[in-house]
Amino acid sequence: MNLKKFFSKYQKTAVAFSGGVDSSYLLYAAKKYAKEVKAYYIKSEFQPRFEFDNILNFVSKFGIDLKIIKLKILSDKKVAANPHNRCYFCKKQIFSAIYNAAKKDGFDFIIDGTNASDKESDRPGMKALKELNILSPLKICKLTKTAVRKLSKKENLPTWNKISYTCLATRIVTGQKINKHLLRRTEKAEDYLFTLGFSDFRVRTVGDTAKIQVKKEQIPLVISNRKKILKKLSEDYKNVCLDLEARDER
Repeated sequence: MNLKKFFSKYQKTAVAFSGGVDSSYLLYAAKKYAKEVKAYYIKSEFQPRFEFDNILNFVSKFGIDLKIIKLKILSDKKVAANPHNRCYFCKKQIFSAIYNAAKKDGFDFIIDGTNASDKESDRPGMKALKELNILSPLKICKLTKTAVRKLSKKENLPTWNKISYTCLATRIVTGQKINKHLLRRTEKAEDYLFTLGFSDFRVRTVGDTAKIQVKKEQIPLVISNRKKILKKLSEDYKNVCLDLEARDER
């Protein structure tokens, strides 16, 4: 099956839209092939501002109807506690909110951007999708991440080469309780590193320490900006360190 055939069967669909490479291509394909489509975006403490701005630009560019659902995700104590399966509790809350909103809007089918490369063993949140009967067309059509990028480039989508950017909660070490302060200082630190020219990096939180993870070729950029980075991040962290195991070596 390909996406055109999928949407000939599921002609009225609600798309869980995150703004990433996969969900952006899926939403574009739904707009192209389905008779009726609506995007649903969860706005919570876990998403940085720039991601929200990007999704607004995307739906505006392609004339897609968007519903923004505000969710206080940290009100779920299981999410805030940050256990090893936090992603499951988070996804359950997110997709339950989308499911309920889409049903009220008259949609029988909710789809998401899980692709054929995604393994359930690596993504505990996929269990929540199964429980709510969320469909994953990219996976059904056997489209891998590489294939999605190629197809996105062919369609001139601005997201075709977008670097994967997981939610802010993933920066906080498992077991350390998540709160708004930790999330905001993470966003502030990463926003600053963006201005210095970094890409595909993370600023991890380990207690009161900021652990910077970059790709191997950008380690010299950290060193050359060491004093600037130390001064800026020390506003919010007691310690700042560089992880010498580069992101591309993991």
